[in-house]
Amino acid sequence: EKRSLVLDENKPIRSTGDMRPWRTKKPYEEAKKSHINYCVLDSAWESSEAFELDENEAVEAWVKNDHLGFDVLYVHKGAIKRYRPDFIIRLKSGGFLVLETKGRQREEDDAKHAFMHEWIEGVNESGDFGKWQFAVSKKPGEIKDILAKACGNKTPLPA
Repeated sequence: EKRSLVLDENKPIRSTGDMRPWRTKKPYEEAKKSHINYCVLDSAWESSEAFELDENEAVEAWVKNDHLGFDVLYVHKGAIKRYRPDFIIRLKSGGFLVLETKGRQREEDDAKHAFMHEWIEGVNESGDFGKWQFAVSKKPGEIKDILAKACGNKTPLPA
């Protein structure tokens, strides 16, 4: 069955170039391969993943999904909610990888991830936005293997 994409009527295509500055009290680090010059960090784990995204040869560009408006709607226990995955990565091999950093899996996360997979399938079926993938990093250090798999490599690419 063919899925229909539901896009923002006012701004169906967004870009990191459209970002406006904002202030935060959260920790942040400079980003090299991101159009947004700083990455706001929610954890030390995200900091290590941001570092790997900047250094990994498989990554062309990336952004922390903060203030971008990239949310996927999902339903959990009858309520419509918004899921905001952690990173959006443009791979040198082509396509995009949406990455979630998640140590402890909760029941609601299953619903989020199921709807994210459905979103990925819909975007890929449309053919208008390149090839997209989704992955969940469940433990620190796993990102190299995730990037290698996303690029079709069996062994991790060097940082």
